[in-house]
Amino acid sequence: MHAHRSSSRSSIAIVGGETLLGKEVHELLETRKIPANIQLVASFEADDTGKPTSILTAGKEEPLVMTSIQAADLGSAQIVILATSKESGQKVYEKIQAAKTAPVVIDLTGALEDLAETRLRAPMVEPPGFEAKGPVQTIAHPAAIAIALLLTHLQKARAIRRSVIEIFEPVSERGKAGIDELQKQAIALLSFKPLPKAVFDAQVSFNMLSQYGSEAPLSLQEIEIKIDRHLASLLADGGASMPSLRLIQAPVFHGYSISVWVEFEENPGMNSIFQALGSSNVDVRTEDHEPPTNVGVAGQGGITVGSISQDRNQPRAWWLWMVTDNLQIVAENAGEVVREYLE
Repeated sequence: MHAHRSSSRSSIAIVGGETLLGKEVHELLETRKIPANIQLVASFEADDTGKPTSILTAGKEEPLVMTSIQAADLGSAQIVILATSKESGQKVYEKIQAAKTAPVVIDLTGALEDLAETRLRAPMVEPPGFEAKGPVQTIAHPAAIAIALLLTHLQKARAIRRSVIEIFEPVSERGKAGIDELQKQAIALLSFKPLPKAVFDAQVSFNMLSQYGSEAPLSLQEIEIKIDRHLASLLADGGASMPSLRLIQAPVFHGYSISVWVEFEENPGMNSIFQALGSSNVDVRTEDHEPPTNVGVAGQGGITVGSISQDRNQPRAWWLWMVTDNLQIVAENAGEVVREYLE
């Protein structure tokens, strides 16, 4: 059975502390001075002997010492954050379920999203007073959070008739392995050497992909369906209609770039769109400012919207360009769920 802990035992274990997401969440929790002890747990086994050991890994500014999964006392934590692979996350969940008082699990990668006890979360989008307490809290896909945030605000301008959205995926969504493969492919191409293709099974460097190679561990179609599914859940209570989505792999390291076409029931006008988007989580760029870029918003929270223009061929429709830091937006929503359980 799951139960809440007393504040005297407040502690957080981040499993996958060496991953891109794990590091992002760790930094956010420390920056916000979350009132809890934070333990970093490596997402891989320490060695083949089964002996509990510590693991040294690179941090942003200095090396970090992490506990191995074997040595970590996850059952004593109040919150366990999963920033690891699906397989590792499922093993960790099985381990902590055996604890006398199992911790709340915040799943950042969807490892546990198919469990009956899982609740899909995106506090940045949820209405005031939203209640979704449960033993497993899965943070929605970052692209789904960004799109839901945009559409729920846009519908305040006028009712949305339909929308079409193209999502340009960064390689960091495949973790450090994705970043390394893009980098190595670029070097290999310039050196006329064979390309490493373990992650994408295709040339992603200097290229745009509508699908991965057949031997890739994950397909773009699977990711697109996941975004679609999460977005449908996030929009269910907000009244905004579902858009048509297309996911494209872009040769960029970090940050989503998202092209949005929205047709309203009536033309709201530019001023109404700007007013509707006004929010602490939405940075709106006017024509007087440079359009947002995925590089420019690195480390920033929420979403940034710009290049807003009326469709020349459809007076009720508007184009928008949205970018967001894919790691930061997940960390922000995870941080809000952590705050809920520590209050």
